Amino acid sequence: MTSSHDQELEMFRDMIQRFLKEEVEPHYEQWEHDHLMPKEFWQIMGAAGILLVDMDERYGAANTNLDVAMMIQEEMCAAGYHALATGYNIHANIVAPYINNIGTQEQREKWLPGMVTGKVVTALAMTEPSAGSDLAALRSKAIKDGEEYVLNGSKVFITNGIHADMVVVAAKTDPTAGAKGVSLFMVDTSLPGFSVGKKIEKMGQHSSDTAELFFSDVRLPANALLGQEGRGFIYMMEELPRERLGCAMQALGHTRGALKLTADYVTQRIAFGQKISQFQNTRFKLAEIKIELELCQALVEKYMVKFAHDEMTVEDAAVVKYATTEMQLRAVNECLQLFGGYGYTAEYPISRFYRDARVQTIYAGSSEIMKEIVARGVVGR
Repeated sequence: MTSSHDQELEMFRDMIQRFLKEEVEPHYEQWEHDHLMPKEFWQIMGAAGILLVDMDERYGAANTNLDVAMMIQEEMCAAGYHALATGYNIHANIVAPYINNIGTQEQREKWLPGMVTGKVVTALAMTEPSAGSDLAALRSKAIKDGEEYVLNGSKVFITNGIHADMVVVAAKTDPTAGAKGVSLFMVDTSLPGFSVGKKIEKMGQHSSDTAELFFSDVRLPANALLGQEGRGFIYMMEELPRERLGCAMQALGHTRGALKLTADYVTQRIAFGQKISQFQNTRFKLAEIKIELELCQALVEKYMVKFAHDEMTVEDAAVVKYATTEMQLRAVNECLQLFGGYGYTAEYPISRFYRDARVQTIYAGSSEIMKEIVARGVVGR
């Protein structure tokens, strides 16, 4: 018997698939060519009701559940729109929960409704030129001055950085306290002293908006502080599981999409008088991908249940991100190989799948950091 939960999930899945077919497919190649998705598309997503779907109705959201929010990213990636999923993940799956879970009611009412409609685009600014996965090494500072904070510093590799109307920024409020001196701020990008560097060009996810941000004596009101002063690092650790689950769901969707593209290709392509799909090597490679995909699907489902019960740990998140994204890279690499020379051409979408996947084992915590986190759970520091 199908539960109402499953019916809701499939209803949203049908909706997002239609949306991608009608609103994204006709334009995506142009966005990739332009190396930027137009900002207006955020409001198109908002009008379709696919932004912040698991937030409360009082903010104009659908008030559905985490499964739907994750599925949307999965379907974007399965269709080959990984860059879109990355920007969506930051805005709807990361920044929104930060505000909803940590912010005051006043802050929620100020930002979430606009985020639901897409009139407000958001970004998360943690990474710096000299501090990537090591968030305790941040150099950006927000020093108290009367009733305000004065923010100085820079951030790099910031998804949605060009289009962002508001950026959640991690900065040191006590530069002498290490990780305990980090705080979070909601920075209105219209404030004097905020500026955006040129768009960062990447090997993949070309239409994803990625930029360097600069803060020069940006004066922030006291109510720009998100949560409590000095607890920013703790908040980031608390929110990382959901961020890494998002990466895992993207990996599943992207691999599923690559596998379908490849299966379609090898059943049509003829070599040495027979379809490529009839060669044992082809069949075994595709079988291996399918098996790894199923294993990772089961792993994600396990941790989705733990997350729903507020039991998912940072170590759990490291396990699921490492397993799924490394699987994604292996799978897409094998899929491209089965296309032969055609796979290396821009004409065939599998080449974009290959390029877009590569960053998955780097952002949101590199694979090396994931293994270190897991190792600490096994043998300690």
